[in-house]
Amino acid sequence: MEFVSPEGLRLDGRRPLEMRQLRAEIGSISKADGSAVFEMGNTKVIAAVYGPREVENKSQQISDKALVRCEYTMANFSTGDRVRKPKGDRRSTEISMVIRQTMESCILLEKFPGSQIDIFVQVLQADGGTRSACINAATLALADAGIPMRDLVTSCSAGYLNSTPLLDLNYVEDSAGGPDVTVGLLSKMDKVTLLQMDSKLPIDIFENVMQLAIEGCKAVANYIREILLENTKQLEYRRGK
Repeated sequence: MEFVSPEGLRLDGRRPLEMRQLRAEIGSISKADGSAVFEMGNTKVIAAVYGPREVENKSQQISDKALVRCEYTMANFSTGDRVRKPKGDRRSTEISMVIRQTMESCILLEKFPGSQIDIFVQVLQADGGTRSACINAATLALADAGIPMRDLVTSCSAGYLNSTPLLDLNYVEDSAGGPDVTVGLLSKMDKVTLLQMDSKLPIDIFENVMQLAIEGCKAVANYIREILLENTKQLEYRRGK
């Protein structure tokens, strides 16, 4: 299958180095301490954060820092498949762990010893890059909850199809079976906190694809900063009233 046309366009009309459109909204769930909806193209994710609060299971309490718990789910209507996905399946458990570890790298956990922070992420519509969209939504929700972070952690994927590096894969590209790299980045610190790759690549091509994913992460971080700045201005305007 041809994923890049002779004119240099992908199946959805984008250039190889072009990201999908980003959209975000803060404060979608009023009862949560922090929440956000994040969209990357047709992939749409909602995240909610509760805490810091008292640890429910005292045996899990950590005396010198906060305990982070994360739950990832996919809505049954998020894909075109009519198969019901069991809750707590292996993929969901793995992605929950990836999101939790990525968020632990940016939250200042030592500020909340003995407490618990819960992050819930649900995919409402899946079209590739769900892992990255979940991390981006969780970052926005944590910021909305006022939880201090070392830096904004953002995520993006890149792949290699038809001998061409492609940024921000959609579902068709993701399902093609080619190599793809998902990166999580603390953008201002320029520190990679997540790197996942599902097949082998020659080192020179891998470096190009990874660098492309990092550039995607930085673009997402700039967008998230704009959203947070706009949200802060709106809050100041309301208080001024």
